[in-house]
Amino acid sequence: MFNEKLNALETKDILKRVRKIEIKTRRMSNQIFSGHYHSAFKGRGMAFSEVREYQFGDDIRNIDWNVTARFNQPFIKVFEEEREMTVMLLIDVSASNLFGTQTNFKSEVITEVASVLAFSAIQNNDKVGVIFFSSKIEKFIAPAKGRSHILRIIRELVDFKAEEKGTNLEEALRYLTNAIKKKCTAFILSDFNYSDFKSPLQIANRKHDIAAIKINDLREKEIPKMGLIKVVDAETGHESFIDSSDEMVQKTYARWYAENEKNALNVFRHSGVDNINIFTGQDYVKPLIKLFKMRESRY
Repeated sequence: MFNEKLNALETKDILKRVRKIEIKTRRMSNQIFSGHYHSAFKGRGMAFSEVREYQFGDDIRNIDWNVTARFNQPFIKVFEEEREMTVMLLIDVSASNLFGTQTNFKSEVITEVASVLAFSAIQNNDKVGVIFFSSKIEKFIAPAKGRSHILRIIRELVDFKAEEKGTNLEEALRYLTNAIKKKCTAFILSDFNYSDFKSPLQIANRKHDIAAIKINDLREKEIPKMGLIKVVDAETGHESFIDSSDEMVQKTYARWYAENEKNALNVFRHSGVDNINIFTGQDYVKPLIKLFKMRESRY
């Protein structure tokens, strides 16, 4: 009986959190992101519509030479914007995202940003699917439309508990390529605190249109000077003691962080993947708009 009441309270709390996130992120996508999303991601795919007679000013590259030869006068192919697109959210649920020293954990920021993207997608009549990944594929939600589908995604984002603690982005990208046959737009939401993902990212971006959203915490930039402390790697469980006030320790960590950030940026650049940084405790609206405008200018 006690367990049933406890489960009911947990479910009620989860539903409250889902509703709160829906209200906040849906309003953002309605008021801020919808137009930016459409211009940044729609119209990249063009589908054949019909053939008509050539008119002055038409692009000669669209001439249908077979029909032109048959009727002995020029005809062109007419294309129209593909109205439906598939959006995939690749969500890093590894243990390193259960960290935050500001107002939110990284995982909570990921949940809100993913929700904004999901609502923006369905407002543009796109399907949305999700791949939760750690060191393995934790869960796959097939692409679909509708508010009830988005609410299911948000609930999973709020309440999901990964079985593994590590991270394997290569496996997630391989799964994306195998599961989604038609070209899609994929957002990877992760802290990208690992180095070996250049090759799989390049391969996946040849087939799909990928954008990377790197979630960080300000405390990760430097170790606070607190004397002798125990540090634990959230993904491996490895524990060690360090003197956080030691100048060499401070410099070594700062150098590691800078190199990790530089490596991620280089990978994104060489892979042709648009990317932004979002920090916990800070507004994520401006970085998202920056991502959308980055894509608008590129096309």
